[in-house]
Amino acid sequence: MLKQYKTVTEIAGPLMIVEGIKDVKYEEMVEVELSDGSKRRGRVLEITDKHAVVQMFEDSRGLEVKGAKATFLGKTMEVGVSKDMLGRVFDGAGTPKDGLPQIVAEKKLDINGAPVNPYSRDYPNAFIQTGISTIDGLNTLVRGQKLPIFSGSGLPHAEFAAQIARQAKVVKPDGTSEGNFAVVFAAMGITYEESEFFINQFKETGAIERAVLYVNLANDPVIERITLPRIALTTAEYLAFELGLHVLVILTDMTNYCEALREISAARKEIPGRRGYPGYLYTDLSTIYERAGRLKGRQGSITQIPVLTMPEDDKTHPIPDLTGYITEGQIMLSRELHRKGIYPAVDVLPSLSRLKDKGIGEGKTRDDHSGVLNQLFAAYARGKEAKELAVILGEAALSDADKKYAQFADEFEDKFVRQRLDEDRTIKETLDLAWKLLAILPKSELKRVKEEHVEKYLPK
Repeated sequence: MLKQYKTVTEIAGPLMIVEGIKDVKYEEMVEVELSDGSKRRGRVLEITDKHAVVQMFEDSRGLEVKGAKATFLGKTMEVGVSKDMLGRVFDGAGTPKDGLPQIVAEKKLDINGAPVNPYSRDYPNAFIQTGISTIDGLNTLVRGQKLPIFSGSGLPHAEFAAQIARQAKVVKPDGTSEGNFAVVFAAMGITYEESEFFINQFKETGAIERAVLYVNLANDPVIERITLPRIALTTAEYLAFELGLHVLVILTDMTNYCEALREISAARKEIPGRRGYPGYLYTDLSTIYERAGRLKGRQGSITQIPVLTMPEDDKTHPIPDLTGYITEGQIMLSRELHRKGIYPAVDVLPSLSRLKDKGIGEGKTRDDHSGVLNQLFAAYARGKEAKELAVILGEAALSDADKKYAQFADEFEDKFVRQRLDEDRTIKETLDLAWKLLAILPKSELKRVKEEHVEKYLPK
């Protein structure tokens, strides 16, 4: 039996307080009927023995306490899921945004999901091809991994995320695509222009046919930013573990999510943690990031790429700092490379994929992959050092080997890092390009690749 209360005592920002409640549960959905008969939705955020704090989904401005009735629905927030969601665009509450009718749900699932027993997890060890050399060649994305992109304000992370979403695929050892691949793209707190850019990118390239888009605009309710990643991941879990698809989930921008969390924490008058963010930020982010992976006995998988903009390009800021603890590496974007006009501006040296060794090698990418990526990292690092030395001492002070390394660093940025927005390189093209660049160096300097690979792949 539904419980209705007329004891709404206070509305403060996105929060509403209902007194004298009984048998109300955490996360329970609430329907608020106003004195004019209109209805708004919310969910229980906090419970004491005397009152419940309800988080409103819609804008609470203009709400009057007098005459308001709160009905507790006895269930948590759910989202209807179906295979028909592929090719559709929804808002942050899961309502169609593309002018098409509501989907016919095959089932309704709790958006908070369920914790996965670690024993049931399968180890991520299968390669995902993004078509971007700096990821495929050097920081390989593995099926079931969570690999965030650390960007800065004004850097082209939106274009980068859209390109990954369009091009990502699961490939067989012979280079052909497996086909059972889907993308769930969730955008939080973005502008209308960004929203149109993402939607048009998917529609123009046909990638929308295998994608589900969730879009929350900057002027949409803040609470939608909290629920949107959970709705997106619930959709991904259905597609992966019930329909057997390999799903790539892209969440952009997690900074907007954390700002929404801070805003609601401030409204609740909680004691702030670092930089005003709630003390439970780490725990809250982990409930999102840990919903990636593979399950034993299930064909599908969920791979996550959260995108976040580092405030003031500070990687010690709480958002990138805590994200780095939970996830398996990071792709860093460089303002210096962006100023040089290089796209995508991936800063190779501080970027890292902790699982890359599990997704490369014979039978997955190519037998020379491991040696090539180690050689590229080493050569690029030495080339950067040589260029810094040349700035201080002049080029005349460089040895012949250092000059070769400096040339390699320039060519590496211009040909390997730089790609067109529509350029989709296969892993074979990426590795062949790497060998062409390594040919700049004397053969005696190629100490991290096997001799048989040098003989087989180095251009003569």
